[in-house]
Amino acid sequence: MKYIALEEAFSVPGIADPMPQLSVRATPYAEQWLRKLPDFTEYRLPEMDATGIDIQVLSLTVPGLQVDVDADTARNNGRRANDYLAEVVHEHPTRFRGFAALPLQDPNAAVAELNRCVAEFGFCGALVNDRLGGHYLDEPMYEPLWEALGSLGVPLYLHPGAPPADRWQVLSGHPELYGAMWSWAAEVAGHALRILCSGVFDRHPSATLILGHMGEFLPYQRSRLDSRYATTNPDYRLQRPPSAYLGTNIVFTTSGVFSPAALAGAVLEVGADAIMFSVDYPYESSREAVDGFERTTLSPTDRAKIAHGNAERILKI
Repeated sequence: MKYIALEEAFSVPGIADPMPQLSVRATPYAEQWLRKLPDFTEYRLPEMDATGIDIQVLSLTVPGLQVDVDADTARNNGRRANDYLAEVVHEHPTRFRGFAALPLQDPNAAVAELNRCVAEFGFCGALVNDRLGGHYLDEPMYEPLWEALGSLGVPLYLHPGAPPADRWQVLSGHPELYGAMWSWAAEVAGHALRILCSGVFDRHPSATLILGHMGEFLPYQRSRLDSRYATTNPDYRLQRPPSAYLGTNIVFTTSGVFSPAALAGAVLEVGADAIMFSVDYPYESSREAVDGFERTTLSPTDRAKIAHGNAERILKI
């Protein structure tokens, strides 16, 4: 089976140090992650070879450019990170592809950088780490970005990891709940629903948003979203029920969720055409990702779609 994995992180020395985002309770793991993030040949390619992963689509690790305070820094760091990634892809064209890092601090610069990365480097789209401070991607200033994504025909991967915008009482006394274990999924799912409910996909029907971690809970809430949305009176009324955008404009990856049962449920909810294999390297195990996928009882056709076919279609690989 061919495998394409598309939530796979790398770091660039001096840009958005990932260490503050790593849990203090995960020190042994953090040391391993920090060795693997800047590497491409000593650890990464051997692990890909050992597990049968053909291609990784690389993206700048959390917190990415969202940690930059000012627009000038974000623009400069974004260009540097994307140039660096382009060189890596150029050196290993059969094994790596890239997602652009975008300076959301300057929406016009983000559009320009997206266009540059797709046109000059052949990047597959872009990845951003949730929101920018208190700003979300449903705001009017990001309309040009959605227009560009739709016209270029490339997706935006909405990944967790922005610095916290506020303090959730439910996390008090339980730091383990902050981050990948729970809070990031809730934050990103909420952000995605803001984008959906604002009508972004009605205005830009060809735009595609990718959510990792088996959809950050959302595939399993489709019926609930529809039943509760029907009882509301929003400022903007969607052209379709919320569930209709899940699996069409919003698609999903398996990153970090390697349960065959969870994958089977997601396929039943949104369809095999809307799900793509991913690992979340180096934060998760490539071996566990592949082993979990190979234990599924999906049809050979659906397995091929999820393992590589959907990524080839959506990312134009």
